[in-house]
Amino acid sequence: MRPHNSYFAALSAVLILAPISVPAFQANGTPVTIIVSDVTGARITNAQIRIAPPPDPEPTKMETNSEGILSLSLKPGGYSISVSCAGFISITMHFDVSRSKEVQTIPAVLQVARLHGMEVSSDPSSGSNNVLTLSSYAHNGDLKLSAADFKSLPHTSITVHNPHTNADETYSGVALADLLAKLNVPLGPDLRGKALENYLVATGADGYKVVLALAELDPTFHPGEVLVADAMNGQPLDAHSGPFKLIVTEDKRPARWVRNLTFLELRSIDN
Repeated sequence: MRPHNSYFAALSAVLILAPISVPAFQANGTPVTIIVSDVTGARITNAQIRIAPPPDPEPTKMETNSEGILSLSLKPGGYSISVSCAGFISITMHFDVSRSKEVQTIPAVLQVARLHGMEVSSDPSSGSNNVLTLSSYAHNGDLKLSAADFKSLPHTSITVHNPHTNADETYSGVALADLLAKLNVPLGPDLRGKALENYLVATGADGYKVVLALAELDPTFHPGEVLVADAMNGQPLDAHSGPFKLIVTEDKRPARWVRNLTFLELRSIDN
């Protein structure tokens, strides 16, 4: 009986141990590193990445980190990848993942976008999220404000209720109308006729965009307040929301609040 017991003991060991080596590799997949940069080689942070078919399981955040990198695990096969970031031209490309335990690097290079013939860029050394760019179709050139530049401007405070946190929050910042005045945007008594065709597009670092009519930004025209904030409850905005955040007080839902605000572009329906 001993040989018989030994046989079943050995067979049991094989059944238990055999599946470990093969499925383990399939579950882990191939390590893939996606590196996003501009044409100068500067890494782009917070670039949004979409992959089809999606990773399984899919990471909670499909965007590049502070080094312009997204690392994940993919099963061998063909994939389509789309990469986008505010201020850059989005790209879509195909790549193949081989069956390997070695890290496979996928480079993605984005070109700077142009708004009404003007190049929109930021200082790579300061990080794209740390510069607020104001652009107008009728203004020759962009206005760029670093966090330090913005802090030196006259500030005002507003208190609003945030339904997401179910709490009142006090924001400090600069009225958007005051920022637009630096681009000679028609406000006050000049906001009439054709000027009412103007609207503003606000863009966050994650590519989220919202639209406001120019009349909504003028305190002499509309009772609501639109603030570009850099502090909340007496403290600088954290990395999740700042350094700049757009706050719109009259909206019943804060869907037009834009965290990590990077671009403000004035447009006209004729342009």
